[in-house]
Amino acid sequence: MTRATAVRAVLAVAVLLASVFITLTMSPRLGLDLQGGTRIVLQARDTATVEADRETTDRTLEVLRQRIDSLGVSEPTLTRSGEDRIIVELPDVQDPRQAAEVIGRTAQLTFHAVEGQGTDQPEKKTPAPESSTGPESTTEPAPDTDPGPDSDRLTLPDEQGRLLALGEPRLSGAGVEDATAAFDAQGGAGWTVSLEFRKGAGQDWKKLTGEAACHPAGDDRRRVAIVLDEKVISSPQVDPSVGCRAGLPSGATQITGSFSADEARDLALLIKGGALPVPVEIVEQRTVGPTLGAAAIDASAQAALIGAAATALFITVVYRLFGALAAVALGAYGVISYAALVALGVTLTLPGLAGFVLAIGMAVDANVLVFERAREECADRPARSLRSALTTGFRKAWSAVADSNATTLIAAGLLFFLGSGPVKGFGVTLAIGVVASMFSALVIARALTEIAANSRFVSDYRGVNGIGRPGAVRTWLVRKDPKLFRKSARWLVVSAALVVVAVAGIVVRGVDLGVEFTGGRLVEYSTSRPVDVETARDRIAAAGFGDAEVTTAGDGDLSVRTGKLDNDGEHALRAALAEEGGETTKVRDELIGPSLGDELRRNALIALGVAVAVQLAYLAVRFRWTFAVASVVAMVHDVILVVGAFAWLGRPVDGIFLAALLTVIGYSVNDSVVVFDRVRELWGANRRTPLDTIARRAVLQTVPRTVNTGMGALFILAALAVLGGDSLADFALALLIGIVVGTWSSVFTAVPGALALERSAKAPPPPPPGKGKGTPRGKARATRRDPLDNGARV
Repeated sequence: MTRATAVRAVLAVAVLLASVFITLTMSPRLGLDLQGGTRIVLQARDTATVEADRETTDRTLEVLRQRIDSLGVSEPTLTRSGEDRIIVELPDVQDPRQAAEVIGRTAQLTFHAVEGQGTDQPEKKTPAPESSTGPESTTEPAPDTDPGPDSDRLTLPDEQGRLLALGEPRLSGAGVEDATAAFDAQGGAGWTVSLEFRKGAGQDWKKLTGEAACHPAGDDRRRVAIVLDEKVISSPQVDPSVGCRAGLPSGATQITGSFSADEARDLALLIKGGALPVPVEIVEQRTVGPTLGAAAIDASAQAALIGAAATALFITVVYRLFGALAAVALGAYGVISYAALVALGVTLTLPGLAGFVLAIGMAVDANVLVFERAREECADRPARSLRSALTTGFRKAWSAVADSNATTLIAAGLLFFLGSGPVKGFGVTLAIGVVASMFSALVIARALTEIAANSRFVSDYRGVNGIGRPGAVRTWLVRKDPKLFRKSARWLVVSAALVVVAVAGIVVRGVDLGVEFTGGRLVEYSTSRPVDVETARDRIAAAGFGDAEVTTAGDGDLSVRTGKLDNDGEHALRAALAEEGGETTKVRDELIGPSLGDELRRNALIALGVAVAVQLAYLAVRFRWTFAVASVVAMVHDVILVVGAFAWLGRPVDGIFLAALLTVIGYSVNDSVVVFDRVRELWGANRRTPLDTIARRAVLQTVPRTVNTGMGALFILAALAVLGGDSLADFALALLIGIVVGTWSSVFTAVPGALALERSAKAPPPPPPGKGKGTPRGKARATRRDPLDNGARV
């Protein structure tokens, strides 16, 4: 065993032990569909200047969404009910009362000059806390700020209870760019909240503190009051070192106030999230049960296990011993990524868990790339050692693995930073999956296969190790050598025709948007006899409302959330429940807005658009602009076909479909990157060969990888579609269609598109392998020697 192999083995064991420890000692945070949570109903109230109508309620809902995301609650559901109510559903919240208090606060933050002591409080001097320091200067006479007895000024108690007369608001929370909670150990102030002001607000803050500094030290007028929802949370004195009219030039300040850690964090997120356009009042708070039944959850878990086992068996059959070792690495990937999700507090929903299992099937991609490269090395140089072929396989597969995963990480990062709600959560899950899959393939699987390759038995019996002989698919393709791109334009015509059919479905049939996008109706019933929620789901589904979401609410009530529902439909719902529960009374009936509102959808589209643009730039730098454009065109082609297929089939487009579509986008780009990586390599080595011949060879060489990776995912998706029940049928169907069209487009859309673009491009072919910008002309970079090769030759 070489030193590098030993290091990989030790690292793999350490990470696995840590992951197992986290898995056994920490509980996952489950979503509303698996565990239920807390439902809070907020009533928006009018103010003297703003009416709580539909528009302001929608804006209030988006501020609340940002606030809840800052609380660390993932996968919440927020919907508008009627014109002026908001329903907030929070999964797995440790302290619902504290969460309700934080999200319900208006958070109107203002900064005031202190004009003196309030008139209703007896004279009593209390030393005020000091603020941050500034340059030394002398105190100048203060300007006359006495507003006079007739002035209508705000009077509020400070932190010690003394009344202060405050001037007009000089700044608001809108001028705060960032707010962070931190523990000030050096200054002894305890937990504080640091504010960073925007450029214009920073000048206002400097002017406000400069005017306060004109008053003598100890004077109330030298203080600045920071008010949150008409309560003084901090009123520090400007430090004596700050000169009159000079002010604090930093554009930042620190709020102190004997905060606890939780109070400081809550205050920071309230300030950063912004004030609510209108105040809200909590009118109801109750617990709700899971939206999915135990039977559906059990069926989905069983389907996931069967699909993962089928994928492991398939990879073992194809690559024999090394395939079995890769299956072990995939199991390790599952443990590591699950532990990361639990440790980061990511909320696990059923579609999220299904995507997690699907990622196990897709994580086999890196292993397949390496094994196919190693097979090529064994076929080209039969006399070389198994260890040498394996090492070369890892080295040659690295560029494809790195580029495909880099594009995915770019998309995940942008979805996290620019998206919100479920889109942000998807970005976190995607990034964890990418990092864990690379670790499992390049560290765990490599350590296992290198240890096995050192065995004489494994090395001598090529039929046992799985990479000593070329695969059947590759052998057949090499023998047939089909002329795929002799007339490449015909493939573009076929792809264009498919897009036309898909667009026709979208236009003619329309897209059936789910309740998350359109809103619907929420009805709650009370029955005279207890009704099990599973039985209620069956009764309602039998009445023709299969897409209705049924949960328990409060003490035995049943909550039904569905799409468009007229009064006849509501009567049918009530009659279905009455068959089992006897007298059924309607206790709530409200129209609800979409949980994926306009702003969330707009943010998701912006995040996706920026992600595509950055991926385009990355691929243009790493490959060629023609390859980048062709990859993005193939991705758009796949998205249109999946949406069009759902339009023709009449299936709903909802939040689950959105997650599946984002997965399809990542899969499509990965497939194209692998193909173009081989085109770049072959074209650089054969610069005088026609590009269509190069492209044909590259496709034929990468087809085994494409087929084997696709099969690994298809086994899991087929199991989810057939055995997972209605809850995951649409998710699996969208991904089945996406993987099929993604495999097609990477070969018959991206490659012909690149060939068409290259006809008008003037850039020279890529440099030969081993030559780069830093290599002297005519001198190839030294080839890395095999670790087991001592250099001796006979």
